[in-house]
Amino acid sequence: MRQSQIFFTLDSLQKILYNYNMTINKAFKYRIYPNEAQKQILEKHFGCVRFVSNYFLRQRIDYYAENQKGLTYFNNASALTQLKRLPEFEWLNEVNAQSLQQALRNLDVAYHNFFNKKAKFPAFKKKRNKQSFTVPQHFNIKDDILNVPKCYGIKIKIHRPIDGIMKSITISRTPSGKYFASVLCEVEIPDPIHKGNEIGVDYGIKSFITTSEAEIVESPKFLRQSEKKLKRMQRRVSRQTKGSSSRKKAIKKLARQHEKVANQRQDFLHKTSRILVRENQAIYIENLAISNMVKNHHLAKSISDSGWNTFVNMLKYKGQWYGCRIVELDRFFPSSKRCHICGYVHESLTLSDRSWLCPECKTNHDRDINAAINILIFGRAGIA
Repeated sequence: MRQSQIFFTLDSLQKILYNYNMTINKAFKYRIYPNEAQKQILEKHFGCVRFVSNYFLRQRIDYYAENQKGLTYFNNASALTQLKRLPEFEWLNEVNAQSLQQALRNLDVAYHNFFNKKAKFPAFKKKRNKQSFTVPQHFNIKDDILNVPKCYGIKIKIHRPIDGIMKSITISRTPSGKYFASVLCEVEIPDPIHKGNEIGVDYGIKSFITTSEAEIVESPKFLRQSEKKLKRMQRRVSRQTKGSSSRKKAIKKLARQHEKVANQRQDFLHKTSRILVRENQAIYIENLAISNMVKNHHLAKSISDSGWNTFVNMLKYKGQWYGCRIVELDRFFPSSKRCHICGYVHESLTLSDRSWLCPECKTNHDRDINAAINILIFGRAGIA
C-alpha cells in the first residue's frame, strides 16, 4: 500500500471521528409495585440467584486451592445443569433459568475484573443487602405493566419514556423494601456539538470541586447533615431484641434513612456532572487513588461523603453522550504547590494552607484555584 493511501488530513480524520451516530448502552430505572403473590415469586428469584452465585464462588475457590487452576463460565454452566437434576435442588427449576445463567456470567466478569486489578475479589452475597436478578430475554413493558418469565402483570411507573432497543432488565429490591426495574437499552446518540471550552477541575474537602475559571461548587455533605439522626436510629436498632418484629421495623427505618442520603448524593452528582459536560469541550481532572486516600482516618468520612469516584465515572460516560473529552492527569503532578504564573514549586505547602504567596512573582494564590489552573495547563500540554 502506498503512503498516500493511508494518509489522512485533519479535516478528514475529524469527519471519521465525529460525523456518525454512536451507539451506547443506557439504563432506565423505574419503580415497580408488585403485589404479595408477585413479591413471593421475586423473592424466590432473589434467593435462587444468590444461592447459585455463592455456591459456584465456593466451587471456584475450592477447585483453585486443590488444582491451582480456575473454573470458567462454561464449567459452571454445565455443573448448574447437573445440579438442577438432583432431588435436593429441584427448587432451582421454579425460577427463570436464564437468570441463573446470568448470575454465573456476572461471577465470571467479577473474576476477570479481579485479575485485571479493576476490582476486589468477588464477595459472597448476603440476604440483608440489596437483592437483584437479571432477565436477558422474554420480557416486555406495555401500558404500565411489566411481564417477566414466571411473573406477569407487575405494575411499573414509567416516569420517562424508554429510548432505544431494550436488551435486558434487572429487578432489584433495596434493604428498605422498595422494588425497582432497570431496563438496559441500546441507544443511538447524535453527533456531539463542539463547544470549544476547556477547564481544569480540582477536588477538595472544603469545597466539592473548583474549576480553572474560579467557579467553586460547595460540598453538600449529606452524610454529615444526617449523622445525628443516623446515630439515633442505630441506637434504637441496638436496643431491640434480635429476631423481634420491632428490631426488623427499626432496621427498615434505618435503611430508609441511609437510602435517602445515597439518593441525595446521587442527585447532586448527576446534576453537577451533567452541567460540566454540557458546557465544556474538554475537562481535565486528576487521577486520584481514592482507595488509598480513605485510609487517612481524619479525612475518610469526608472523602466518602463527597463521592469523587462516582462523580468521575459519571463524567466519563456522560462525556460520550455530549461530546466532551475527559482527560485524567497523573496524581503526582504538583498541581497545588506549583505557581501557575512563574512555575515556582512550594515544597513546604501543607494541606491546612488554603492560600500562599509566591516568593518569586509575589502572586497570592488560592490553593484550589491555582491547582485547577495547573491541571488545565498540564492537560493542554498533553502531560497526562
